[in-house]
Amino acid sequence: MKTRTNSRIIQAVLAIAGLPVLLGTTLPQAATQPPPLRLGIIGLDTSHVLRFTELLNDPSRPDHVPGARIIAAFKGGSPDMEQSATRIERFTAEVRDKWKVELVGSIEELCRKVDAVLLLSVDGRAHLSQVKPVFAAKKPVFIDKPFAASFRDAREIVRLARESGTPFFSSSSRRFSAEIEALKNNRSYGDVLGAITYGPMPIDRTHPDLFWYGIHSVESLYALMGPGCETVTRTHTAGADVVTCRWKDGRIGTMRGNREDRNYGAIVFGSKGVMSSKDASEEAKKAEANKEARSGYYGGVSAVVKFFQTRTPPVSPEETLELIAFMEAAEISKARNGAPVTIREVMQQVSQ
Repeated sequence: MKTRTNSRIIQAVLAIAGLPVLLGTTLPQAATQPPPLRLGIIGLDTSHVLRFTELLNDPSRPDHVPGARIIAAFKGGSPDMEQSATRIERFTAEVRDKWKVELVGSIEELCRKVDAVLLLSVDGRAHLSQVKPVFAAKKPVFIDKPFAASFRDAREIVRLARESGTPFFSSSSRRFSAEIEALKNNRSYGDVLGAITYGPMPIDRTHPDLFWYGIHSVESLYALMGPGCETVTRTHTAGADVVTCRWKDGRIGTMRGNREDRNYGAIVFGSKGVMSSKDASEEAKKAEANKEARSGYYGGVSAVVKFFQTRTPPVSPEETLELIAFMEAAEISKARNGAPVTIREVMQQVSQ
């Protein structure tokens, strides 16, 4: 009753002032909508900078993600890394000129201007040093793939986050892609007994093999299987890698990284049947036709904004650490000509 009375008073004032009155509008409710969160970017050397900014800052897009807006960025960059050095100026120019994002001279300055941070630097080696001032400022932070370039760095990031009481989460966008979400949520196959994921896996000299691009398929595997990997075995060839893991409950998960093919996909083996990501995605599209118009980054960006709003990560630090240990175990297995390597061994080596 009070809200309705206030609405009548406001509309009467508008009429006296000669302003248009919108009948049926509950203005006090509209006024309670919180303003968009102010986000800052660290690292302008990845295409994710452009894709994230488009989704957040362009409300005219059919797949616009509301609730946050990128307002500032710290350029960053890694001169010894081709993927960074050859693209950073182009991405910086577009963010600055097209999207009017303010460039700042330090991460500390960035943190003073924003509510939360997107650490998007393409070089995982830089993430530990770059996230330290963010934790010092106690700003929630999303750390893009790869979370780090080693398990040692990953463990230190988690330690610093806990020490400062600052929430973070890290993930590949593939974890939240329409295809993986559809497969994960389609329970017609029953309980997940095992899974295979696959995708492109070029290798960069600056990172351990899976950390650079194989992480997309590893994230997809964990999205479907959940944490609990125990023993990792890797087969390496010039054209592809196959990494198989035995879970603690006896299930088996496998990821395949292809050097040339650019397609992604997944297959779940369930208690009631087998389903591919393609089949699950087609079923989901029939139920929600507008998904075809959405960017492949829509799910990931939506998860990031929700995290900033709630401060609850959709992927736990423990799962992220296990995922990094999975990839480092695969690197050790390669060095040992495909011998099995346990997750425990990776964690114990770093602890020494």
